[in-house]
Amino acid sequence: MDYALAADFIAGIHLAIVLYVIVGQLLVVVGGFLKWGWVRNLWFRLSHFLVIFIVVLEAGFGVMCPFTTWEYDLREMAGQEGQDGSFIGNLLHDILFVDVPQGTLNIVYVIFGLVVFGSLFIIPPRRRTAVESS
Repeated sequence: MDYALAADFIAGIHLAIVLYVIVGQLLVVVGGFLKWGWVRNLWFRLSHFLVIFIVVLEAGFGVMCPFTTWEYDLREMAGQEGQDGSFIGNLLHDILFVDVPQGTLNIVYVIFGLVVFGSLFIIPPRRRTAVESS
């Protein structure tokens, strides 16, 4: 098995999740003001909230993200350390991991989680009704 490639794949998934949370919230706010119906989709909004809720719980309990642990373990099995990975791996790593104290990141996670939670009330999700689906 190519552990370096697997680590790059995990980093890509991790980045996609981060983008889902950040871009998703931006789209909820913009879509709420522009009356885009899809941003009120119940399943989208609940899954979006669930992801940031898990991040906030990890920060609160001091647990490292499983994707980070998995990627690091795979890089170690590939004989890589930190920035010794592939170009894609390094790029994804640089995007995901900024040089900020963990305490500061935890505060950012909680604030962002509160923003997502608040948006559930300001721009509430809705179930599709029979009239809307026809």
